[in-house]
Amino acid sequence: MIINTGQRTDIPAFYAKWFANRLREGIVCVRNPFDPGQVSRYRLDPSVVDVIGFCTKNPAPMFPYMDLLRDYGQYWYVSITPYGRDIEPNVPDKHRLLEDFRKLSDMVGTHSIGWRYDPILLSDRYTMEYQIHAFDQIASALDGYTQTVVISFIDLYPKVRRNFPEAREVTKAQRLALGKEIIQIASAHGMTVKPCAEGDELAAFGADCGGCMRISDYEKAIGRHLHVPKKRGARAECACYLACDIGAYNTCRHLCKYCYANAEPDRVLAHSRLHDPDSPFLIGNYMDGDRIHDVPQKSWIDDQIRLELG
Repeated sequence: MIINTGQRTDIPAFYAKWFANRLREGIVCVRNPFDPGQVSRYRLDPSVVDVIGFCTKNPAPMFPYMDLLRDYGQYWYVSITPYGRDIEPNVPDKHRLLEDFRKLSDMVGTHSIGWRYDPILLSDRYTMEYQIHAFDQIASALDGYTQTVVISFIDLYPKVRRNFPEAREVTKAQRLALGKEIIQIASAHGMTVKPCAEGDELAAFGADCGGCMRISDYEKAIGRHLHVPKKRGARAECACYLACDIGAYNTCRHLCKYCYANAEPDRVLAHSRLHDPDSPFLIGNYMDGDRIHDVPQKSWIDDQIRLELG
């Protein structure tokens, strides 16, 4: 099976010690965000967890614990964007992130790491020319360290509108113009562009519009076939295979203004103070009345010999 860590928060950046403790203990508990009394309990054991997926803006806090991941398949997405602290208040220096990306790539291999340059937004400061120049600089720095870059354009969800009222939609004409330039730059650096939930409008320019985290991506990362149960993406327009996320909303202290997973900053900080690195839960602990569901788990690795045709 696949465990994901990054749809709701940034575990490597802020909760690496907790996750290391979960790997050592071999168990993790997750509250249903829509029914907090319902708890899913997962085993963290490489005999049943084939891949752990990460999505982070700062992988470095996890580096001291990489030995704990040695027996697991891994796929990492590391976000490196061109924004300053006006948009991403608590994201580390981007030059350091480039160094950490290259270090992580050396650890896990280029098939097991992708770069996320998203969301793309436009403003008086972050113009189209700025975005193209920044993308070119970052792509140059990551040349040879990944084969994949994911892009998306800002989505104005209600939470985003509340926390980022000055944000504006990127028009179709702007998406096409930016996408074409970005795809050309990425190709020059050995990278395929995968738009995230953006339809297929960039396919004509050479983008891979089939989804940014498909089973085939996990398979390529671990070098094994996976026989998986059917599951849809997080959104109707999402073609990715997203399963078993162990994070919690309103806990990411990067406090990026475009974030869909956080409410108001004060709520995030208050929620984060309830974190205990020794608890099986990311936030809080067991409570009276909890309904514990031990999730049935098994390996999805398919070792059947296959003939590769074509």
